[in-house]
Amino acid sequence: MTTHEVLNQVPPLAGYDAADDPALLDGLAREGAGWATAELHELGRIGGTEQAIEYGRLANEHPPVLRTHDRYGHRIDEVEFHPAWHELMRTAVTHGLHAAPWADDRPGAHVARAAKFYTWRPDAGHGCPVSMTYAAVPALRHNPELAARYEPLLTAATYDFGLRAPLGKRGLLAGMSMTEKQGGSDVRANATTARPEPDGTYRLLGHKWFTSAPMCDVFLTLAQAPGGLTCFLVPRVLPDGTRNPMRLMRLKDKLGNRSNASAEVEYEHAVAWRVGDEGRGVRTIIDMVNLTRLDCVIGAAAGMRQGVLTAVHHATHRQAFGRYLVDQPLMRNVLADLAVESEAATVLMMRLAGATDRSARGDADETAFKRLALAVGKYWVCKRWPAHAAEALECLGGNGYVEESGMPRLFRESPLNSIWEGSGNVAALDVLRALAKEPQVMEVFQAEVTAAAGADPRLDAAVRQVRADLADHGDLELRARRVVERLALVLQGSLLVRHGHPAVADAFCASRLGADHGHAFGTLPPGVDFATIISRAVPKVG
Repeated sequence: MTTHEVLNQVPPLAGYDAADDPALLDGLAREGAGWATAELHELGRIGGTEQAIEYGRLANEHPPVLRTHDRYGHRIDEVEFHPAWHELMRTAVTHGLHAAPWADDRPGAHVARAAKFYTWRPDAGHGCPVSMTYAAVPALRHNPELAARYEPLLTAATYDFGLRAPLGKRGLLAGMSMTEKQGGSDVRANATTARPEPDGTYRLLGHKWFTSAPMCDVFLTLAQAPGGLTCFLVPRVLPDGTRNPMRLMRLKDKLGNRSNASAEVEYEHAVAWRVGDEGRGVRTIIDMVNLTRLDCVIGAAAGMRQGVLTAVHHATHRQAFGRYLVDQPLMRNVLADLAVESEAATVLMMRLAGATDRSARGDADETAFKRLALAVGKYWVCKRWPAHAAEALECLGGNGYVEESGMPRLFRESPLNSIWEGSGNVAALDVLRALAKEPQVMEVFQAEVTAAAGADPRLDAAVRQVRADLADHGDLELRARRVVERLALVLQGSLLVRHGHPAVADAFCASRLGADHGHAFGTLPPGVDFATIISRAVPKVG
């Protein structure tokens, strides 16, 4: 007789195609990037391997280490990463998850990139420099001369790590450094100064409170020039090969995102090149901010998908009280509810990616739609992820609470996207600002939502409620979160009714719009097609 016979434990979730996601694949075709299906599956199969999953674990188990000086006392300001981090980065860049769409003329290039960013998730931390590199290009184009030199390297499918003069490398990564300790989201409180030099460069002096991925090659940053707050390009290494005096003071000890370095940085008269006109720094860098906000939505949607996949996989193989968990009514309710939330996030994410692609090609209506819908989606999808991650973790019971399951890491990651690029209040107030200053954005938003008019009475009633909310201007700022939440729900509902699986759309409208839903996941009403919804989240392992 043995005292340690392992029974009723779940096999590892590995050896599957992470792109095998019906909502994702439908959105890929619908938003004009069906041509990328084979590429997406190639990446998805890599992402589902034991090796990729192990890289993600190792990158977090061995977080980056700051080396301010070498052994002789020379200032070097380098960050060491585990080899697993570099493998993750290499895969991301070679598959075009960074700035590649800006060098791709095919319609749907940004949609394809969004789908890949969603699919490649062995580790969320390395997505930060990938995302910022993607977002840097349109901001950099405010200085055509700089863009001509740097853009080909930012879009190159080569991961070339190391501190060397940027224009001598085969590929570059870009970061963003705006936040200062006295201002946070209020970037206009920026105190860093920029002194113009006779050669056309500037010298920056100041302290940045959060600089994510400090080992990127170049950074877009804000500083106070003589003409006001201005955007600048700051390289880590100058053209002559010397280090730019951009001092890394310490790395942040963060809740999650631990594989990625975030640093406090001091500019000691660092050399910088102006991007855009003096005094128009916010207007210049907002192009970058909006695209990183898109990636916040993508990342949250991807996290939800990972959570529900893990929960369904566990419930399919784990027995309790004589039955598999997935066959027990209350667990089926929880799993289906998690799956509905995940698909609602994915369909919205893909619609925003499509709007981004068409906006980049000059579609004015899509630009207006993105202006409002992106802020709405950033607020709601990112806000929903932490609750979703907690419920998915709970589906695994005690097994989900231990690090080996990967669920604690997912849970720790979940609050970040709501904070990054403007916390919930910032996103909600941005919606109100867009409605007040740009009336056309509501027109195109309403056109999108009412495209499903008459298809579901619960959706129609919710749309009427949203109109009433917006017509009442009293205490609108106080009610901003509730208003934006309803905007998000009617948009998700419209997209699911028109494009989603009927079972998912019905469950969403019954629970999120029909007021027949509790405050916790697992409170879907009777009559929902639980079996169909859950089946769409079963990973095909092997």
